[in-house]
Amino acid sequence: MATLLWIIAVVLIISGIYVILARRDILWGVVLIVLGFLVGPGGVSIFNV
Repeated sequence: MATLLWIIAVVLIISGIYVILARRDILWGVVLIVLGFLVGPGGVSIFNV
């Protein structure tokens, strides 16, 4: 399960960086990056009960 969360977190962070750089939409990029950090199993995780 932890591996799946890492993969999802990495995809969210990379897509957030893509949105910021390619589409110039800073708000959605920041939202995706923050979601990536919240989903990731390291540090803060919304699935860590």
